[in-house]
Amino acid sequence: MSYTIKEASERLGCPAHTIRFYEKEGLLPYIKRDRHGNRLFEQDHLDWIRLMTCFRATGMKISLLKQMVNLALDGDATIPQRKAILNQYKEELFRRQNELAEALDAVNNKLAIYEEIEEGRLPSESRLLNQMEDRHDQPTKRE
Repeated sequence: MSYTIKEASERLGCPAHTIRFYEKEGLLPYIKRDRHGNRLFEQDHLDWIRLMTCFRATGMKISLLKQMVNLALDGDATIPQRKAILNQYKEELFRRQNELAEALDAVNNKLAIYEEIEEGRLPSESRLLNQMEDRHDQPTKRE
């Protein structure tokens, strides 16, 4: 079954302009057109677009996606190269995931501090900042 770009967009929850962009960038090879020039997508295309969308959601650059597509077009002999690219990218994602986990911990800790300030168990953060400002404004002794 073939889908129009509108149908593909609706099925994927992906804007039509994104699909057009992917095709223009060479990320969607072998898209057929009807006699009026309208794109026709098969299920395989939708699966491929879904994969590209997932990769883009992780921040993967278009240039890396193009490299992956070009290697895929060269056949199964390039699978080791594609695996190497994805393994390297996976390491980058793990690094970013750890950074995000640390940032989330920091946000949760700050929220817990605000809860304790609101409940009166910790002094006001404004007061602490004012104390830091007072210390900053005082001349320091050099020894």
